[in-house]
Amino acid sequence: MTGYASASAQPSTDADSPHEAGSKFSIDVRSVNSRFLDLVFKMPDELRGLEPALRELCSGQLRRGKVELRIATQREGDNTWPQPQPEQLNRLARLESQVQAWLPKAQGLSVQEALQWCRGGGGASVKDEQVLEAARRCIDGLLEAREREGAKLVAMMRERIATLRALATQAEPLIPAAVQRQRERFLERWQEALSASGAGQSLSEQALQERALNEAAAYALRIDVAEELSRLRAHLDETERLLKKGGEIGKRLDFLMQELHREANTLGSKAVALELTNISLDMKVAIEQLREQVQNLE
Repeated sequence: MTGYASASAQPSTDADSPHEAGSKFSIDVRSVNSRFLDLVFKMPDELRGLEPALRELCSGQLRRGKVELRIATQREGDNTWPQPQPEQLNRLARLESQVQAWLPKAQGLSVQEALQWCRGGGGASVKDEQVLEAARRCIDGLLEAREREGAKLVAMMRERIATLRALATQAEPLIPAAVQRQRERFLERWQEALSASGAGQSLSEQALQERALNEAAAYALRIDVAEELSRLRAHLDETERLLKKGGEIGKRLDFLMQELHREANTLGSKAVALELTNISLDMKVAIEQLREQVQNLE
């Protein structure tokens, strides 16, 4: 199921952090259709340690879809000079004294070098808790977006189910007439075959008639598709029940789509009338459209 959500946060200030004051980070999550859950994370190297926690967070909320979670850091005022904090300058002075104690000929830091160190060495800190909290907000937003899309998909699926029910209703009255017509045609062919082979001379008329009726009845059973239509309606009832129930129903609906397709195929293979063949084809089209929508549901 497709969806998109984003969140951003301003990190806290920490003199020991490698991020400068005024920086912030943003998270966006997007998903596209997939039968299984496929997670992709794109983030700065310094946040790679959070990938297991983010993966656990995503897999705990999502079951299907190709999901991409992207974290980007943004720095405000990159062209302005940083404002060194006293703690930073004291730390820098101690480091310079230690270096010059070991290397007396080392030159002292210039003002520009000190400011560059302050730019890269202090300020805002992207805390793990902040990233995870923003990711939670993002995933909640993604779930809301997917829920809205899911409601639209369910409405579309109900339309396809109504179409399949109408086709089944249209096919039902055609079955007895088609079976009777084929039964009569079978008896005619039976009589023609007996006349052509001369087998009727060696058997009594009653025996031939009983054998013909038995064969005609067996043939009628083979071409009768009432049972297939009954099972198709049962699968449609179960599909509607699952859609009404909600929750994680995607995989169960996948199985029902396979069963619906099997019944439509059987109807087409048994069809002895052009009308039933056309209905079978229309059913397959509607079931395929239904199956495509099921792939989007979780």
